Amino acid sequence: MRKLLKLLLISTCLWAIACGAQAATKSPTIRFAMTPAFLHDQHALLAEWRDYLEVRLNRPVEFIQRDRYRDTMDLLQQQKVDFAWICDYPYVMLKKELRLVAVALNEGKPTYRSYLIVPAHDKTTQNINDLKGTVFAYADPYSNTGYLVPRFEIKQSAQDPEHFFKRTFFTWSHRKAIDAVAISLAQGAAVDSFVWDALNKVHPEITSKTRVAWRSEEYGFPPIVAQSSVPDADFLLMQDVLLNMKNDTHGRLLLGRLKLTGFIAGSPKLYDRVAEIMRLFGER
Repeated sequence: MRKLLKLLLISTCLWAIACGAQAATKSPTIRFAMTPAFLHDQHALLAEWRDYLEVRLNRPVEFIQRDRYRDTMDLLQQQKVDFAWICDYPYVMLKKELRLVAVALNEGKPTYRSYLIVPAHDKTTQNINDLKGTVFAYADPYSNTGYLVPRFEIKQSAQDPEHFFKRTFFTWSHRKAIDAVAISLAQGAAVDSFVWDALNKVHPEITSKTRVAWRSEEYGFPPIVAQSSVPDADFLLMQDVLLNMKNDTHGRLLLGRLKLTGFIAGSPKLYDRVAEIMRLFGER
């Protein structure tokens, strides 16, 4: 009886050791945060992209979506995610805490613009000065194209952004800012050109209710970043997978559905103009 108990005890210990070893060798999940500027409500596409990354990274991947840019910034600063696709404004703010992984190519260029949009029935507005005293929709307080750029344009005309409009409100996404103008909830909004152009391809019935009255200069496209504690091996592997999406059939298909033409390593210098504008508002 004692021998039987001894054998059972040894078997149990060996089983526990084997399970522990298996758990120890299992690769941890890569946590990837997304802002609402990208893949908003496109759950099937997000799931397909996650599967694509898991196969090529040989690691489980979890996409974490947040409704506000500040929430994604907090996840990065608290090291609760490994990678994130964020706006250029937060990237400049957190630059010392982040590493630039990749920059998407929007119609072949690593840039995008701010679009000033108005309701389609507004045929006269040509720039933001024409909207003084109206109701204006901002996308997010940490958005370059949806907040910083329109305020910069107002400041450039020697006026105070805080008292320029009759009323302002945040929609918390560029898509919702477009919707607000389309139904005349706002007389104007500044939105990400990539979001408006992409929406125009799939839902022209929405964008046709708006008109692009003005286009800004080009800015560096919102980057994919890694928080500072991500191991070099993980950083380089993620970068390699993203940069090589254009080189395989499935990757090109996904890029097409993302309305992108590829990814490049990019350079922090792409965001020098955003940093310059931020300094005009006393931000570093």
